[in-house]
Amino acid sequence: MKKNSYLLILLLIMTTILSESCKKGFLVREPIGSLSVDLVATSDGVKKLLIGAYGALDGNNLGASAPWSVAPSNWIWGSVAGGDAHKGSDPGDQSTINSIATWTITPSNIFIADKWKVCYAGIDRVNTVFKVLTLVKDMPQDQVKNINAQAHFLRGHYYFELKKFFNMVPWISDTTTDLKAPNNIDIWPMIEADFKVAYDNLPETQSDAGRANKWAAGAYLAKTYLYEKKFQDAKTLFDQVISQGMTAAGIKYDLFPSFEDNFRPEKELTSPESVFDVEFAANVGTGTISNATEGEMTNYPYNSPFSCCGFYQPTIDLGNSYRTDANGLPYLDDYNSHSVKNDLGETSATPFIPDDGNLDPRIDWTIGRRGIPFLDWGLHPGKDWIRNQPFAGPYTNLKNVWWHETPQFYDNNSWGPATGINTHIIRFADVLLMAAEADAQLGDLGDALTLVNRVRERASLPAGWVYKYIDNSNPSAGFSSTPAANYKISTYPQFASKDFALKAIYFERKLEFAMEGLRFFDLSRWGIAEKALNDFFSFEGGLVNDVRGSSFIPNKNEYYPIPQIEIDKTTVGGKATLTQNKGYQ
Repeated sequence: MKKNSYLLILLLIMTTILSESCKKGFLVREPIGSLSVDLVATSDGVKKLLIGAYGALDGNNLGASAPWSVAPSNWIWGSVAGGDAHKGSDPGDQSTINSIATWTITPSNIFIADKWKVCYAGIDRVNTVFKVLTLVKDMPQDQVKNINAQAHFLRGHYYFELKKFFNMVPWISDTTTDLKAPNNIDIWPMIEADFKVAYDNLPETQSDAGRANKWAAGAYLAKTYLYEKKFQDAKTLFDQVISQGMTAAGIKYDLFPSFEDNFRPEKELTSPESVFDVEFAANVGTGTISNATEGEMTNYPYNSPFSCCGFYQPTIDLGNSYRTDANGLPYLDDYNSHSVKNDLGETSATPFIPDDGNLDPRIDWTIGRRGIPFLDWGLHPGKDWIRNQPFAGPYTNLKNVWWHETPQFYDNNSWGPATGINTHIIRFADVLLMAAEADAQLGDLGDALTLVNRVRERASLPAGWVYKYIDNSNPSAGFSSTPAANYKISTYPQFASKDFALKAIYFERKLEFAMEGLRFFDLSRWGIAEKALNDFFSFEGGLVNDVRGSSFIPNKNEYYPIPQIEIDKTTVGGKATLTQNKGYQ
């Protein structure tokens, strides 16, 4: 369901109301009676309100200070904060991100306030759907059931985001009367309940590919169980999703034949790997990029064909993670002792030969690196595409870039580019590796091994590798049959212990989902963020400037601070109902 601008006057009115309440803070919203419920309590009206609830997924036009602060990819919050990526660009450009990257963030950080605001904006829209749906008289019951279940799914998603960011947040439902509710309860049971309603009531297929279906709800519910460490519940449900699940279009879940297909917009409608995506569309005729990936508009190589702006650069640590040994397996414990050759400190005019050691082929669908084909744009030139190499290193982002051969997915209706590439909230590889994690926690190492190897087998297929150009001076001539690097990847022969299995699964998630905004949230829920990030800061800080001297503080930085502006809004008589997270007071 590509988000479009056809929400018409009705939705525009509702958006205006919601935007005004957003400006005042969702927990201190004053009643607004300028729109009669009768105008929207119709079949057509509530359907448009539901579209508005989906529309909040991208974070656009909801009062955020910058679109990138609320990008659904969570590239700042999950990847920059998790060691996948540097902020990139220059130190003074979007300096608000610097404190997030170095874990010196404070409750006054405006971007953290943006995330809170936009999630509650989505919740407010969903709650409006619930309220209006009870008044609709002209809709068949099967449609009422479907809309109600989709609304529960969306509310579960918005609260899941809040929970993984902030931990303790207030639960505001369609029946809440105290809009200054405290954040003193664990909302996991309510998130579970929302996804359970969705799982039990959604159809297996939907009329629009981007709508939530039964199996998306099942995967999200199982993910919720996993975060709660309810491993048996998670395993049971993941097994059902894997064996029976299908996309909203009715395509049985499976891995794409090629890893890179996940980032090709022309393949999205027939994707077997899409469980739930935020849908984007380029060039829809609005004269803006608000229907495309506006939150990624800064994240393209600098001084390149992509126009802006040199942000979101993969780390050297991440690049080294793709080194494999003589057996084609990763170095789980000492990968930074087996560094991948890069051109840090070298100009583009300096001769450079790329690394000739064993590499996981996913490196070259994830990281733009010197001397390797950058999709069909030509060989990556190195420093010429880097805004400030000493600050953020030698690499550029790749998964968010469109191919030269498909310009229809590039949207240039702003000073920075955007694309029609969907953002994956959950893809099938994620389901497989989460299921493997639950298996390993329960001691089922055989099933865990099978699931991890299924992901690695896809990466090992030569049909999905990056190949050299036939003619480096003319990339449009196509690719040769010679791999662009020495790719060597194999499956694990066995998991000898639970500890080894979990280590392998955790590392596989790093390789598979790098630069997809998941890393920090994985590290936090696994309880290994302190060691992983402090090791990262020690290594990476010795090479580049942006994270030098940084540290992660345990029992504090596992969650982000509650925005101070939201705490202040709930203060009555000198006492706030919202409590700040530990360590940020």
